[in-house]
Amino acid sequence: MRGTLMLSWILIICLSQVAVQSQYYSKSRPYHPRPPKVTNLHFFMHEHTGVTAVVVAQANVTSNNSSVPFATLVAVNDPLRTGPEPDSEEIGNVQGISLLAGSNASSTQYIEFGFNTGKFNGSSLSVFSRGEPGLAVVGGRGRFMMAKGIALFNPILINATNVIIEFNVTVIHH
Repeated sequence: MRGTLMLSWILIICLSQVAVQSQYYSKSRPYHPRPPKVTNLHFFMHEHTGVTAVVVAQANVTSNNSSVPFATLVAVNDPLRTGPEPDSEEIGNVQGISLLAGSNASSTQYIEFGFNTGKFNGSSLSVFSRGEPGLAVVGGRGRFMMAKGIALFNPILINATNVIIEFNVTVIHH
């Protein structure tokens, strides 16, 4: 009993010394942000249903009058091109997921526009938004570090096998 009491006192003294001698380390430095830049981008996403956009999950709903099934999760990996033509220069790709959850084919999307040529090679823009009327740019990497902005889109072609969407993106970044 006496040994247990002695051990308890030793632990209490050791713990009180640790609390007294250890302090949170913090070194404040002044913040000097780089001036913000505004970049306007214009490109086209080319999607081939079943090839670059694949349904990965779908709810088992029997009564749905929509052309797009309710609660469908789609994975996308589509090329980004400079024009609407299939042979226009490829400048990157868009990867992500899209959740089709509305009766009017509305979707919530997490996608990333990755660029692999030109001035923005190795940079990307992260988008997480509900798709009406535009998508919110919520971040980026590379030249688009600390990005925020909007990606307005205009569907050019939508048919059973192909989708071509024009994007006009305005980004504020450092």
